[in-house]
Amino acid sequence: MKVSIERSALLKAMGQAQSVVERRNTIPILGNVLIEAEGAQVSFRATDLDIEVLDRVPGMVEAPGATTVSAHLLHEIVRKLPDGALVALSDQPQSGRLEVRAGRSTFSLATLPREDFPVMASSEYASNFGAPAGLLRRLFDKSKFAISTEETRYYLNGVYMHVAEGENGPVLRCVATDGHRLARIDAPLPEGAAGMPGVIVPRKTVGELRKLLDDDEAQIAVSVSETKVRFATPEITLTSKVIDGTFPDYTRVIPHANTRRMEVDAAEFAQAVDRVATVSSERARAVKLSLDEDRLILSVNAPDSGMAEEELAVAYSDDKMEIGFNAKYLLEIAGQVDRENAVFLFNSSGDPTLMREGGDMSAIYVVMPMRV
Repeated sequence: MKVSIERSALLKAMGQAQSVVERRNTIPILGNVLIEAEGAQVSFRATDLDIEVLDRVPGMVEAPGATTVSAHLLHEIVRKLPDGALVALSDQPQSGRLEVRAGRSTFSLATLPREDFPVMASSEYASNFGAPAGLLRRLFDKSKFAISTEETRYYLNGVYMHVAEGENGPVLRCVATDGHRLARIDAPLPEGAAGMPGVIVPRKTVGELRKLLDDDEAQIAVSVSETKVRFATPEITLTSKVIDGTFPDYTRVIPHANTRRMEVDAAEFAQAVDRVATVSSERARAVKLSLDEDRLILSVNAPDSGMAEEELAVAYSDDKMEIGFNAKYLLEIAGQVDRENAVFLFNSSGDPTLMREGGDMSAIYVVMPMRV
């Protein structure tokens, strides 16, 4: 194999590949990227046996072929090469080395046989549809903060993507929860997605998928089966196993009877929470919200470090109430608001609180209160 690739294209492909590859591997081949050159393109494939990413980049292929080389090592080398460099890769099977040349730099890297590289078996997908990158980005970006990190409740370690009944008919919905907070985001149902099986997309896959979704104009081809999910652009294909478990019935925890309504400027609210939380002890980080007629007082009382209080003008006309929350959860939820105002709906100081963006029902968040 002998190919030449422009440094920026190679760096992008290797960046994608090395982030899938785990740094500590008991199986040496899983630390490698499979490089295949044919026609006028070179493909880079990396896997951790749960996720597989395949990136295709244009290259000058002098001699077709394939080899595998350490993903992290090649990425580091390419990262340190000067901008605009042309990188030549040539495989020397007899010595088991891959030669990397750019300008006056030459590297000789150990390779492993391509036959040892595990390629994820392609499965039959029950559902195939196209969705704009912006739509998928909103669904995953707004829900991923609520993914659980508790390994024992593994079925919460991802985003549940499924078809559901929204306010005005069927929607494509993403839900994530860790038991303390919940995010439920809806988007118009793409054509062809109606029969899609509901799947739990793992946290790592959600992170890798984000790299495919930067271009608003891009159309992403989505394929879903009971065991796998695949997202593809013409250049990159990301295939992942889904979490084998049943996502709990999240509809039961979404409150519908919360009548006490507070509307507040989302940015002002987030900044005020951040300021008062500065004095709270790291472990508790509890913030108390005291509501009165068109007035909100945020306060933190940490006996060991001090206290803080800030007043905000809000739209509120119900009975006086006090309720406490974990500051981190409040900040994360307030940070999801794209519109100017956030609407909080309370019931009592011991019940879950609902938050949404203005009158928009396509994104709702639930947060459990804390005793303060």
